[in-house]
Amino acid sequence: MSTLLMSSRHTADDQALWRAAINRGWSVARARGIRLPDIQDNEIIIYVEALYAPTIAGILGRTLLDAPEDWLVKLPHEFRKRSVELMTLGQARRLNHARFVKPPNDKSFQAQVYDSGATLPSEFCDQMSVLVAEPVKWESEFRCFCLDGRVLTASPYLRSGVLARETNYKASDQELKEASNFTESVLVAAHQFTPRAVVIDVGQIHGIGWSVVEANAAWGSGIYGCDPDLVLEVIRHATIQAI
Repeated sequence: MSTLLMSSRHTADDQALWRAAINRGWSVARARGIRLPDIQDNEIIIYVEALYAPTIAGILGRTLLDAPEDWLVKLPHEFRKRSVELMTLGQARRLNHARFVKPPNDKSFQAQVYDSGATLPSEFCDQMSVLVAEPVKWESEFRCFCLDGRVLTASPYLRSGVLARETNYKASDQELKEASNFTESVLVAAHQFTPRAVVIDVGQIHGIGWSVVEANAAWGSGIYGCDPDLVLEVIRHATIQAI
């Protein structure tokens, strides 16, 4: 028997995955922070926000798959089509020009274009890692849930900065095919440093074409208009027994 472990939040994503898990015959349990219910099943699939997920995984003797902090930096330029650097926040604070800055694997502060390093949040320590990228204009952005080098399900999530939910995540078959094909070419190129279960965000840069936005952990990513059952299949392989 399998158990999907979620947090106590009740978002649209959680509800969609809860229904998909029940349809699979799985049990569903909820954590309150890092307080966990008693789970007897051997297979536990974690879908929890990044604030609690690593601690919960440790308590349960599990490991959560995630892309390395420098994943985007290591990606060949032909797939990211812009300059991207990994540095400390202290180094980023010394930048005197506009750059897009974000934490690599969490959302501890707002990912956005900052006019200079002086405008970065002051409450975080200089030693934390950040990705610093050349600003670009994204025409569209798609989320792809991937397993073993294949895109299982994909959905648009932004169009010219506007959430795609405003149009019920509508996308043409051609768009979805292009997003999936491009993402799978990325997975081939990056297979040596990409976990088998991962979320890859891709999009079209104005005047440039398809490019990788970033990689995300499947166990904490929003699903947007993706197929919840196929999302579960990816999430299922993002939680593994600790070695």
